[in-house]
Amino acid sequence: MNNIKKISKAVEASEAQALLITSDQNRYYATGFASSAGELIVCGDGSAALFIDARYFEEASRSIREAEVICSNDKPVYQLMNEYFKDHGVTKLAVEEGSLSYAAYTGLQGKLEPEFVPGQQLLRDLRAVKSPEEMEILIAAQRIADQAYTNVLKLITPDITERELAAELTCQMLRLGAQDKSFDPIVVSGSLSSVPHGKPRDVKLQRGFLTMDFGALYRGYCSDTTRTVAIGEPTEEMVKVYNTVLSAQKEAIAAARAGMTGRELDGVARKVIADAGYGEYFTHSLSHGVGIDIHEYPNCSPKSEAVLKAGDVISMEPGIYLPGRFGVRIEDVIQIREDGCFDLTQLPRELLVFCA
Repeated sequence: MNNIKKISKAVEASEAQALLITSDQNRYYATGFASSAGELIVCGDGSAALFIDARYFEEASRSIREAEVICSNDKPVYQLMNEYFKDHGVTKLAVEEGSLSYAAYTGLQGKLEPEFVPGQQLLRDLRAVKSPEEMEILIAAQRIADQAYTNVLKLITPDITERELAAELTCQMLRLGAQDKSFDPIVVSGSLSSVPHGKPRDVKLQRGFLTMDFGALYRGYCSDTTRTVAIGEPTEEMVKVYNTVLSAQKEAIAAARAGMTGRELDGVARKVIADAGYGEYFTHSLSHGVGIDIHEYPNCSPKSEAVLKAGDVISMEPGIYLPGRFGVRIEDVIQIREDGCFDLTQLPRELLVFCA
């Protein structure tokens, strides 16, 4: 994967002559090379250079084709970068203002000669629209998570704990080819299912709803899935809440298409839940972008004016949470298209019931 040319064109259209990339995620997006160090400069004239220390220099030199790789052990890295800026006529430098700490930002300002301008949105917008290569990776990550979930369903008994089930989900994803989990799995049962981001406990699965939110990290990209099942026969109200959440998700997926704002799409799901009498219990946004980061741009919330574009990949996760009683969340990941969307998730969504 290499996006340096794409970034260079975006820089050329901006007010800056170059973009400085310092975050691990954006450096990986640009070069396809994963490391925990290095400063990447991408210029609007098509040139690019990665300044990296000797620990990564050999591997980076072999892996990266669209950028010059410069070992930063020979001179102070800021001296090398300033020489590069002078050679390429860079007087305005876009930086990742949203990723840098205040100390890092002011430190860079004190050492680099060009004037700083914001560059976070440039990268944010590029990363939101996934290429065909990125989609292949995202679908593969989703398939790993789908299969892991399918495999652990047979382990759901009253004798397993929430923490053990979370560990099994992670173990299954690793066995199926994931490099890691996208995030620490959320596995909560009984009354704790009403907490959207509850942490797994050392307690056996409780009667009521069991919510599992999990994802696989594969080739640097994340998947994200949530399924809610019942432990013991669900009450009439539990079934109503579950079906309301499912209807909200289905209607939102059916409505999703390029040109909608995040607020409009969120509103489709939120109306279904409000009409059923549970509006105040849908306490988070409908969706967030999914890619190299588990949460990225764009998001769909009641306040979001982000315009969805063909190629955006987002979660679809309505929920209802009745405090101290139970909660339900169902989550798929979709890609926005001009005339609709494509659902990456292939898991069934009907309510599954397990013996208590």
